[in-house]
Amino acid sequence: MSPDLDGVDLLSDELWQRGFPHELFTELRRTAPVWWHPPTPEAERLAGGGFWVVSGHPEVQAANRNVEVFSSADGPSLAARDDRQSGTPLVGQDPPEHTRFRKLLNRGFTPRMIGMLEEQIAGWARRVVDAALDKGEVDFVAEVAYPLPMHMIADIVGIPAEDRLALFDKLMLVLAGFDPASEVSNAERNALEAEVFHYAHALGEQKRSTPEDDVWTKLTSSGLSEFELDMFFMVLTLAGSETTRNTIAAGLLALIDNPDQLDLLRREPGRIPTAVDELVRWTSPVGYFRRTVTSDTELGGVAIAAGDRITMWYPSANRDERVFDEPFRFDVTRTPNPHVAFGGGGPHYCLGANLAKREIRVMFEQLLPRVAEFELLGQPTLSTPGIANPISVSHNTVPLRLTPA
Repeated sequence: MSPDLDGVDLLSDELWQRGFPHELFTELRRTAPVWWHPPTPEAERLAGGGFWVVSGHPEVQAANRNVEVFSSADGPSLAARDDRQSGTPLVGQDPPEHTRFRKLLNRGFTPRMIGMLEEQIAGWARRVVDAALDKGEVDFVAEVAYPLPMHMIADIVGIPAEDRLALFDKLMLVLAGFDPASEVSNAERNALEAEVFHYAHALGEQKRSTPEDDVWTKLTSSGLSEFELDMFFMVLTLAGSETTRNTIAAGLLALIDNPDQLDLLRREPGRIPTAVDELVRWTSPVGYFRRTVTSDTELGGVAIAAGDRITMWYPSANRDERVFDEPFRFDVTRTPNPHVAFGGGGPHYCLGANLAKREIRVMFEQLLPRVAEFELLGQPTLSTPGIANPISVSHNTVPLRLTPA
């Protein structure tokens, strides 16, 4: 039975309890790929009113690329807690400000620069897999999927090794505070954010007195305001670790659920680079981003008024039947694979896409030949942030037994 769109409320916590609601979004793509979400009581309370839901691939791609009409300046989320999201470097900016900030970082994230990090990434991946195999039974999220992107973005930013675990534990609690089921209160989350910003300031002072070849040295000497540095630090550390962690964890579960695909990659490891894009499409770690319409326009044949808000739903766009053959089939050989998990082009295309894809590739190149069996020891648990956080439904824990090859 098709979902009744008249009763749909994307702000309902219940809707997200079993993961991303693909059945609903399939119906939206079929009947209304650009659909007005009414100002339900929950939408009024959490999002400040009604908004447009953009679920189709061509519509998401068109909106993502048209930054003149679909502005990021009011922040990436519907549920802005305060005005801090507005003006957040990169995710809360439009050109020319966005261009200026992106230029500060571009050089460190080019394919060539990321290619130079191959051995560094491989070294971390080997150490992570060594430790997991020595232990045997692990929480795959915390002990395998997370450490690699965490250490790599910390290396790039310039966060000392001795500070990383405590700092990133705080960052994960900040994110957890967006989950309605979390025990982290708003006050606790705000206090944790303040501690993270205090650390960023102290690290900046250290970099100014003793410059190093890292991103934080460059940013702290570039004339940015304290607010801009705070937001940059949060964006870099979270965006550089959380989404890749989610893709590695959910990607392994997809391989476990599709043993023919896992066996294929074991037999033909040369297919892993192609498989990375399917892992990213399948998991789609960013749920949505919000834009504000600057002038009357049309999207997918639907008239949208200036001042309206739209939400672009990437997991839905990545299951669009108009673009992908058998979109609900996990196929590690899928090519071409024009997914929009990194933003679908335009100025807001994910700065860290090259790094993320290389980390995912290297991790599975380490895991698949070295682990003979991945045995689930319990039901994976989900984080369901819903509309409050653009990060999609993700896995908090994945208990596994790893059998060495």
